[in-house]
Amino acid sequence: MDKIVALCKRRGFIYPGSEIYGGITGFWDYGPLGVELKNNIKKEWWKSMVYQRDDVVGVDAAIIMNPEVWKASGHVDAFTDQLVECTVCHRRFRVDNEKEMAAHKAEEIKKTGAHFPPWTEPRQFNLLVKAYLGVLEGKQSEVYLRGEITQGAFVNFKNVVDSTRIKIPFGIAQIGKAFRNEITPGNFTFRSREFEQMELEFFVEAHEKEAERWFTKWKAERMRWYVSLGMDEKKLRFRKHGDTELAHYAKAAEDIEYEAPFGWSEFEGVHNRGDWDLSRHKLNYKDEETGKEFTPWVIETSGGVDRSTLFFLIDSYFEDEKRVVLKLHPKLAPYKVAVFPLLANKPELVEKAKKIYKDLSKHFVTVFDGRGNIGKRYFAQDEIGTPFCITVDFETLENDTVTIRIRDTMKQKRIKIDEILSYVQKKIS
Repeated sequence: MDKIVALCKRRGFIYPGSEIYGGITGFWDYGPLGVELKNNIKKEWWKSMVYQRDDVVGVDAAIIMNPEVWKASGHVDAFTDQLVECTVCHRRFRVDNEKEMAAHKAEEIKKTGAHFPPWTEPRQFNLLVKAYLGVLEGKQSEVYLRGEITQGAFVNFKNVVDSTRIKIPFGIAQIGKAFRNEITPGNFTFRSREFEQMELEFFVEAHEKEAERWFTKWKAERMRWYVSLGMDEKKLRFRKHGDTELAHYAKAAEDIEYEAPFGWSEFEGVHNRGDWDLSRHKLNYKDEETGKEFTPWVIETSGGVDRSTLFFLIDSYFEDEKRVVLKLHPKLAPYKVAVFPLLANKPELVEKAKKIYKDLSKHFVTVFDGRGNIGKRYFAQDEIGTPFCITVDFETLENDTVTIRIRDTMKQKRIKIDEILSYVQKKIS
């Protein structure tokens, strides 16, 4: 993890939030490469979930909603963590995080050489983040920054049905920011207070078997998506929630977990939410053909954009005695192609390289680099995951061919300039 964190800072993937003022725990800023990687993940998700299906539409709901939404959804009462406090340093820990509690206890005993004092009794802490609307102090309305993006789909259920005439089974997809009062943020971006989610709420007939059928289908589809983008299948697994850990809205839940350096960790959940949400919001669906009216059940897939980004970075990280490489899938790589002049002090090579760079930039994210020697440029692009490097040399001036180097194998071949676009597009797709 230390190597991943250092690479992210050094190469412009992820920075600590507000770093020049000492930072703020649980908040992170994405740099030039990080925002490209994150956007690529979201773009591939949207393509898979919305564009390539005829039974899903998208929405983008507001971050701040009427507080009644959160009362109806149960979050005001049930969106809580059970915490205990260390009576020595007064840090708070989640009761379900036994490893972290044990490590802290051992650390305190080592420091004091004394018997560890007892934890305080567990207390409930609400995770919703409060905000205030209004210009006059003392007369402001209390609202919440959304603790999940899910409710935006539910409160717009009727709007979507009425405006699109879509029929059950169908889904509403959404990507957006959410906020939580995480007491113990940690493991880099894994547990943050501001984060982004990509969610699908899929509405089905109100039957147990129908819900189970779609629950199984969406589990398979979501696992397939991560593997299709290069994530190591051996480092992925499903973990079923026990009865005592189910969320207040769930009839069934399974997490996709990744074997990270800090242990198996959840980054997407598939949930059978039953009719909890729509019934709480008093929303029904009427079949226009049969006249039947009922409250649909919901199968949800809820993935963390930030956690997915982190695990794609970890999974693609490779090093040997010569170089560090991010073997990111070409669809996710921040830059698809880097273009170099062999020598930066030869105007004719620079001019030719810049023309190729400008032409390719019209089709995908391309970078031009003329700094240092060619070997260092290759290794710098390997470290940020660029799958293809193109070098313009003196032979280019004679026959309009360039050297294209493949990141993962370091093999090189010569191709015609007018073949670069189709070659890269084919490899990316």
